[in-house]
Amino acid sequence: MLDHEIAECCKKLRLSRNLADMAQSVKGESHQENLYNLLFSELQYRKNARVEKLINSAGFYSIKTFEGYRFDEITLPADLSIESLKSLSFIHEKKNIIMYGGTGTGKTMLSIALGVAACKQGVPVKFFRTAALVNALSEAKKAGTLSAFLKKLNRVELMILDEYGYVPLDKTGSQFLFEIISDCYERRSIILNTNLEFSRWVNVLYDEQMTAAMLDRLLHHCYLLLFPGPSNRMKESSINDLYRSISEGTTN
Repeated sequence: MLDHEIAECCKKLRLSRNLADMAQSVKGESHQENLYNLLFSELQYRKNARVEKLINSAGFYSIKTFEGYRFDEITLPADLSIESLKSLSFIHEKKNIIMYGGTGTGKTMLSIALGVAACKQGVPVKFFRTAALVNALSEAKKAGTLSAFLKKLNRVELMILDEYGYVPLDKTGSQFLFEIISDCYERRSIILNTNLEFSRWVNVLYDEQMTAAMLDRLLHHCYLLLFPGPSNRMKESSINDLYRSISEGTTN
C-alpha cells in the first residue's frame, strides 16, 4: 500500500493528514470522481476545523444554540424577524444589537447562540464580560502589550459584551470601553447585554459627554431586543426617543 507515500505527499503539499486517511475509504466510479470526493472531503475537514477553532477562541464560557430557545418571550423591533436575527444579517450590515432585560432573562444565552452561529458561518467572534474586557485592556497596557491585544480585537467581526453596567468603571476603564466601541462603529457588529436603562448608563461611565457619544455610536445602526423585566417604559419607547431623552439630559 502507498499510505506512507500519500501522507508524505500531503505533507509536502500542505494538505491535512485527513486527506491521506480518507484516501482509503473515499470511492468514486472514476478516477476523476474519486479525486473530487477526496478534495471535497478535505474542504469539509478544513471548514469544520476552522469552525472549531473559531468557537474555541471566541471565549464562550459555555456553548449555546437556538434549539429550544423561547423567542416568544422577548420583544423584537418591527423591522427584525426571528429568521433575520438567526440568519445573522445584522453582522453583514454592520449593525449592533442591544439586549435589555433583568438578570436571568436569557440575554447571555441568546447572545452566545448568535455568536456560535456566527462562528459556524466563518465569522470571527469574541465574547467578553464587559468588566473583564476592561481589566484585560488595563493589564495589557501595564504589560506593554496593548497594541498586540487591540490588533487581535481588530480581526473580530462580532464582539459580544455581556453584563454591561454590573460593575462601575473608573475613568481609564471608561475611556478604554469608549475607544473599543468607537473603533467598532460601522466596521464590526456589537452585541451588548445590559439590565440598565439608557438614562442610567452615565452611572457606569461617570462622564455625561462620553456616555452620550457612546450611545450615539451604538444606537445609530442598532436593534433593541427587550426581555421580560421591570422596565415597561423602555418597551413602550423607541430607540430614538430614549436617546433623545439622554441627549437632552446631558445638555441641561
